[in-house]
Amino acid sequence: MRVLRFGKNNFTNASKDACAPVFLEMEKTEVLQIIEAKKLVPVIRTSNLDEARTAVEVLALAGFEVFEITLTIPNATELIRELSEKHSDILLGAGTVLNAEQAKNCIESGAKFIVSPAFDLETVKFCNAENIAVMPGALTPTEVFSAWKSGADVVKVFPSDALGGAKYVKTLKSVFPHIKIMPTGGVSLETIADFLKSGAIAVGVGTDLVDVKAIREGNLELIAEKSRKYLEAVR
Repeated sequence: MRVLRFGKNNFTNASKDACAPVFLEMEKTEVLQIIEAKKLVPVIRTSNLDEARTAVEVLALAGFEVFEITLTIPNATELIRELSEKHSDILLGAGTVLNAEQAKNCIESGAKFIVSPAFDLETVKFCNAENIAVMPGALTPTEVFSAWKSGADVVKVFPSDALGGAKYVKTLKSVFPHIKIMPTGGVSLETIADFLKSGAIAVGVGTDLVDVKAIREGNLELIAEKSRKYLEAVR
């Protein structure tokens, strides 16, 4: 069984488990398979690195293995580099990536997938050339189709709750059954089952799981308990 110990500025495996996954060297197809298998991608969006690090620590201890570190966190690439170098059994991606230059910096820091809130053609092209999984944001059917046609591996439907949540995703999948969709926005313990039934390969989970207020108050058990409920919901 994997046991993690956390220090102030990093965390490492306390024991080496031969069965523990290693994500340091992984092809794009494997990255996508892991995301689809795990189904849950916590979106880490905090005001500083310490809060973000704590969020990843608590969620990793609860059993999460895939994380999206958003670039709205000051110096987010530093955290991606730190975690990717010191902890090989979590899969790290970068979120809120707005252009190819940001994507390049994230990939060099260790990000294995790139997520954007909107569709930027140059970012998609760059990630395709680097053989890195890319998930641009889109909302309307035209945007979803354009993103996929341009080379998106997965389309992030965002904000999915703006147009009906799981029901909207189900409608999109009825006309685009070949497009892999990962909705973000409006995902909660109450809605996650409907999102997955709608045809989503995975979901991005933000503030309902990554409770910044709880982190600041030191109420980490609240996050841990909700984490366990989320993981149970996708088993």
